[in-house]
Amino acid sequence: MLSFEMSYDELTAYQGTNPKPADFDQYWDKALLELDAIDPETEFADAIDFPLTTATAQHLYFNGTGGYRVHAKVIRPAEPTGPAVLIFHGYGGEQPKWVELLPYAARGFTVAALDVREQVGFRTESQAPNSFSLHNHLVHGLDDGPDGLLYRHVFLDTRRLASIIGDLPEVDSSRIATTGWSQGGGLSLVAAALTPSIKYTASVFPFLTDYQRAWELNLETAPYDEIVTWFKKRDPRHLREAEVFTTLGYIDVQHLAPRIRGEVTLFVGLEDQICPPSTQYAAYNKITSPKDARLYPDFGHDDLPGAMDDIYQLIGAKL
Repeated sequence: MLSFEMSYDELTAYQGTNPKPADFDQYWDKALLELDAIDPETEFADAIDFPLTTATAQHLYFNGTGGYRVHAKVIRPAEPTGPAVLIFHGYGGEQPKWVELLPYAARGFTVAALDVREQVGFRTESQAPNSFSLHNHLVHGLDDGPDGLLYRHVFLDTRRLASIIGDLPEVDSSRIATTGWSQGGGLSLVAAALTPSIKYTASVFPFLTDYQRAWELNLETAPYDEIVTWFKKRDPRHLREAEVFTTLGYIDVQHLAPRIRGEVTLFVGLEDQICPPSTQYAAYNKITSPKDARLYPDFGHDDLPGAMDDIYQLIGAKL
C-alpha cells in the first residue's frame, strides 16, 4: 500500500499543492448569480422505451450556462417518500442504465443521473456534431481564462440539477444525497459545495482535485496527463506554469470543499494512480462537516468490493 505516495499520516495532514486563486469565492459567487439569471426552461418527457408500473422514467432537459441544453435521466416513484439521490458518472463514461436507478426508486426515492455535457452519446440540439470529446475536458477552455473553463459550466450543471430536483413537489430538499465514482465522485462533492443544503455525499476516489500535485507525481496517466499534453502543445518551456495552475485552481474541488455542509463519506483506494490518494485527501481534509474515509489498501482505481452496496445502505440510512 502507498507504494508511490506519501505515508498515511502525511495524507491525513496534507492540505494540497494547487494554488487557490485570490478571488476564488467571488468567482463562484458570480458564477452562481449568472446561473440564477438563466431561465432553466425545465422539461420532463416520459421515457416511453422504459415503462414502469411503480415509478415513471423521464428524460429531463434544462438550460445550463454557455447556451447549452443539458440532459439527465430521472426516475420518479409512484409513492415517493421524500428523499432524492443525484448520481454523476465517470470521466468519458456514461450515465447509469435505467435499471441501475431502480434500487433507489424502490425505496421511494427520486433519482436523477446527469449527462455531463459533451461526454456521452446522448445528443441535444445545442450540441454540435463534432462536440463529442472525451480527452481534453480538464484543460478545455484554459486558453480563454477562468470563465472559459469547460468544467466551470459542468460544475454549475450540478447545481442546476440539484435545484430542479429539490423543487419537485414530491422531494424534500433537505433530504438529498449525491454520489459518483472518479469524475462522478468529484462532481458529487461539487454539487454538495454549490448546494449546501445537500444532506449527504458518498464520493468514490474523486477526480478534479489538486491538479498540481497530480502533475508533480509525474504518473503520466490519464486523465491528469492532459496537463502534460497541454504544456507540450501550448507552453513547452513552462513559462506560464504558475498561471496555468492558478487558473485550474478555479475548478479544483479542494477549494470548494469548505463550502460543503452535509455529511461526506470518501472511498479511497490507496494504490490509485489515476486519482492519487493525496489529491483526494487535499479535498477531504478541507471538509469541515461530519466525514468519514473508507480505505482499500490494496486497490487502485478499481471496482472497490462492497462499496456500491455500502453506498446504497448509507444513503438510505442518512436520508
